[in-house]
Amino acid sequence: MTSPERNAYLDQVISQQSQLEQDLRVKKPAAAPARSAGGGGGGGDDTSGRARRAAADTAMTPPTAVDVRVTGVGPWKTVLVPPNAFVVHTRRGHAQPLHLGLGVSFRYRSRTDSYLVVPGTMQTILLNAFCICRELQGVLVQAYVQWIVQDIATAYRKLDFGDASDPMRLVNLQLKEQAEAAIKDKVATMSVHEVLSDKQPIIEELTARLRGVAEGADDSDHGLGLRIVTVQIKEAVVTSARLWENLQKPFRSEQSQLARLAELGAQEIVTGRELAADRLDQLQRLENDRELTDLRARNAAAAFDRDAAEKLRRGEREQTDARALATETTETTLHSLRLEQQRHELEAEAGRLRLELEQTLQRLKLDHELAVAQARADTGHATALLELERERMSREIANDRSPAAVQAELIANLPQIVAKLPKPDELRTVNLSGSDPTSLAGIVTELTAAITAIRAAVTSRE
Repeated sequence: MTSPERNAYLDQVISQQSQLEQDLRVKKPAAAPARSAGGGGGGGDDTSGRARRAAADTAMTPPTAVDVRVTGVGPWKTVLVPPNAFVVHTRRGHAQPLHLGLGVSFRYRSRTDSYLVVPGTMQTILLNAFCICRELQGVLVQAYVQWIVQDIATAYRKLDFGDASDPMRLVNLQLKEQAEAAIKDKVATMSVHEVLSDKQPIIEELTARLRGVAEGADDSDHGLGLRIVTVQIKEAVVTSARLWENLQKPFRSEQSQLARLAELGAQEIVTGRELAADRLDQLQRLENDRELTDLRARNAAAAFDRDAAEKLRRGEREQTDARALATETTETTLHSLRLEQQRHELEAEAGRLRLELEQTLQRLKLDHELAVAQARADTGHATALLELERERMSREIANDRSPAAVQAELIANLPQIVAKLPKPDELRTVNLSGSDPTSLAGIVTELTAAITAIRAAVTSRE
């Protein structure tokens, strides 16, 4: 049956402690199921057999708190230890461990060897100590202790790390029991107010006891090979809801009294200020009525004076406007005359400039035509000179040719000359043996004789 009086703060503290314990637990992923060795390949080779034996050994290995990997097959196994874990490796027939230290990997013989792996990381113990104080009242003290393994050579001999899934479980339980006993012994000598207000004596007592057990006194060999890192008190809560309320009542009553007095003082000040404000409002209204009467009279007199002054000002303004209008009309007429005169002057200047521009254009046109004619004459003269020079040079070239060049040119043109000759009706032979065919004169003589014979033949035929 649930009690109607419950300490809500105590329930909240306990639930937070439970959640913290769950968060501190190491969550390991589920081991993958071993695959079947009877696959679809050749089942009789040595490689498949070794793979099946390795899978069987892996499947038989129980889950551990430290991620230790065992590789190899049969007697050729190797244990791979992570760098943050202590290992103790022993072998049958050896009094001392073969390997002892942090993060040491080694070869392993399953028939003669044994090894122990202990986490080297810091461990946290959460404490919920239900204590009885000096007034015989129940007090819940929440604390935590953090420790690490300092000397694995001492620790593995004196402590039980045999649980592969959680090697630190038994050690944490033993230290937890000792810590709770120390807290209860210290709280029993203190009052409720001392426990709730000053937790340092509890921390000092708990630290001294745990270090005496874990580390040993005066650096002797009586310790467990552990080192206490820190001891802290998180909460101290009275378990009785009624006593918890009674402990809070004096402070709450004092604060309620101060709040009520402050409220009354504020109410008194507000009431006084409201009365003063009401009186001031009445006086202000009377003063406002008197000032309004005086103001109405002054406003009426000022309105009469303003109307008279406005009439006088309007008359003066009409006269001033009439004079200003006449002056402005005169100035406008004079300005129009000046503008008309300036326009005539600008038109005359524009005509003069237009005439000068036309004359300039005509001169430029004549100059251009003269320049074009001169350029054409110069060009024709230069062309004629070039033609004369070219004819002269052609004559010089023709005169400077050698007889051999003339003969070569004549021989090159003979086919054309023969092609243009008429077709003979009869064949006549002309003997040209009397001349020298190697000289130009001989060639010309022969050609002349041939042409004369051809002309005679043509004439006789006609």
